[in-house]
Amino acid sequence: MKSIVILISGRGSNMLALLEAKLPCKISAVISNRAEAAGLALAQAYNIPTAVVAHIDYPDRNSFDAELAKAIDNFKPDFVVLAGFMRILTENFVARYSGRLVNIHPSLLPAYGGLNTHARALHDGILIHGCTVHFVTPDLDHGPIIIQAAVPVMPDDTEQTLAARVLYEEHRIYPLAIRWLCNQKVALDKQGKVVFQSRRQVGHTLISPGLE
Repeated sequence: MKSIVILISGRGSNMLALLEAKLPCKISAVISNRAEAAGLALAQAYNIPTAVVAHIDYPDRNSFDAELAKAIDNFKPDFVVLAGFMRILTENFVARYSGRLVNIHPSLLPAYGGLNTHARALHDGILIHGCTVHFVTPDLDHGPIIIQAAVPVMPDDTEQTLAARVLYEEHRIYPLAIRWLCNQKVALDKQGKVVFQSRRQVGHTLISPGLE
């Protein structure tokens, strides 16, 4: 059975979706860069080992990432899963877990990498928004894509209502992507391309605004 370590910084809603999904893997640990992260208590309630590597205790990103890697490697995971982990990782860290490091991002990448994705989407007046699960590379929020989910942007949307609609889809597609990884149905090849063992593409189309 494959094993994963989950990295969080806050409440851990995507982490909780993974814990509740009955994935075909062992969740070996949840690690946070913030001791006050609410997700740590959630993980402990599921009897998942937790650890804290506080970034504020280190003088630079390299030293923090080196200590974080030590904490991760104690659990010998097959995959490292970022679930609201709000730190930019160094190139050396990303290379250490190449093909085994995944993230979920609240936009349809490559659009709206970085922060404040929902506010930026509303400002630009786009009509279709969403979320993306991808392998992590040194190019921030531009790694090879595993799965995406799209949602319509409603005329009366606020940042909060749009975020809630996207988060619902995050909680659906992240467990699915991790399930694929643990069942060896998806991987990153030597050319940096996502390869599926088998994929059934369902031909649904999202049109926004809807056709009459």
